[in-house]
Amino acid sequence: MAARWRVAVVGGGIAGLAAALRLRDRAPEGTEITVYEQSAALGGKLRTGELAGGPVEFGAESFLMRDPAGRESAAVALARRLGLAGRIVHPTVGQAALAVDGGLRPIPGGTLVGVPGDLEKVAAVARPTPEGDRDGGRPLLGPDEDVSVGALVRARFGDEVVDRLVEPMLGGVYAGRADDLSLATTMPALARAARVEHTLLGAVRAAQAAAPRAPGAPVFGTLDGGLGTLVEAAVTASGAAIRRQAAVRELTPTGGGWRLTVGPTRDPEHVDVDAVVLAVPARPAARLLAEIVPQASKEIGGLDYASVALVTLALPEPALPQLSGFLVPGAEGLLIKASTFFTTKWGHLRRPDGLALVRASVGRYGEESQLQRPDEDLAATVHRELSAVLDVPLPAPVDGHVQRWGGALPQYTPGHLDRVAAARTVLRAAHPTLALAGAGYDGVGIPVCVRSGETAAEEIITALGGSGR
Repeated sequence: MAARWRVAVVGGGIAGLAAALRLRDRAPEGTEITVYEQSAALGGKLRTGELAGGPVEFGAESFLMRDPAGRESAAVALARRLGLAGRIVHPTVGQAALAVDGGLRPIPGGTLVGVPGDLEKVAAVARPTPEGDRDGGRPLLGPDEDVSVGALVRARFGDEVVDRLVEPMLGGVYAGRADDLSLATTMPALARAARVEHTLLGAVRAAQAAAPRAPGAPVFGTLDGGLGTLVEAAVTASGAAIRRQAAVRELTPTGGGWRLTVGPTRDPEHVDVDAVVLAVPARPAARLLAEIVPQASKEIGGLDYASVALVTLALPEPALPQLSGFLVPGAEGLLIKASTFFTTKWGHLRRPDGLALVRASVGRYGEESQLQRPDEDLAATVHRELSAVLDVPLPAPVDGHVQRWGGALPQYTPGHLDRVAAARTVLRAAHPTLALAGAGYDGVGIPVCVRSGETAAEEIITALGGSGR
């Protein structure tokens, strides 16, 4: 009888758990799967907690329903696989606003992550400079070219479009700067169109036309009961052995696989396995790869991350506008960069006691010093800024929570995808039984992380000899 496979998944975020589940579904019967998580909590940035007696997300809030090709996203497919598709719910209020000039203005329609496909629609918020978007007789980008989002949009539409539309959208997702973030990584559909179209307006319209979507179809979803149920269900269905507070400090190739050094330096544990899915952020992954595949370590080791804090307040019956929330351009000088009105946006969170749950995201890349405040100070500042933006004195919160995510959001600079591809190429050639997965490599968002984990699992299955199912 053939020996059983032993596979280690290093990292218990949603990418690692998706990898473990795919291994369980596709690897030969009896495969031993162990997930090593250095913290006490599984799920990574998926964390459902409780505030004022009700559930609330302290991490990721929702997922995209469709992938770029119009198919159901990997997150929806995972929920379906876990028997949770019937618990998917959608926003009941979808309109969000921008906090500009001391007030709230609806986010204009017809944009692609803030980049307009109709210049007239955005004129009330930002004044484009269409004279810069001339047809130069060739595509905006070369076949393999990547640029920062800010560089392209500023050159074509001017500073206001970047500062008032694109920057707050990217800041809400990445806590980053448009002038630093890669177009190919953060807006892949626009980057593809820019390699064909001669103007940015044409590229935006082409990218929008290439994204099939049924009229009225929901863009986002979440789970009634919280995204923590997705984590719990994935753990159960994977059948993996779970090792919490088990940091993997070293990976060593052996003749037939890998030796993991786990736990404290004074009392390490050594575990031998046949293959490893490395589903941790780029910097710790680079440290583990430094002596094994230096070139792969170098390619991913320079990826930087932004730290953020999520401040959630439970407010007694405030007069909130009928908006899902708002985004804040950096030039407005607020600590808040985005806010979500949970109990307005999500009907399943509305409460019979009348409490409103409002969450604010605090922290931008390069401004980590602003997070060096006590929780009470952050919460008080958020409460004060919310009152100012809404132009109404909000009641004192009856409860609150500050969730700090250190080094949470990758900052993808131009050329990121090429660097990751190079790292994976070198890694596969040298060690096909070691695969990378996670947001640090393929993009942010639950569907991307799920797909990344599943792809890494498939690579391991192929390297070990194919599926036994």
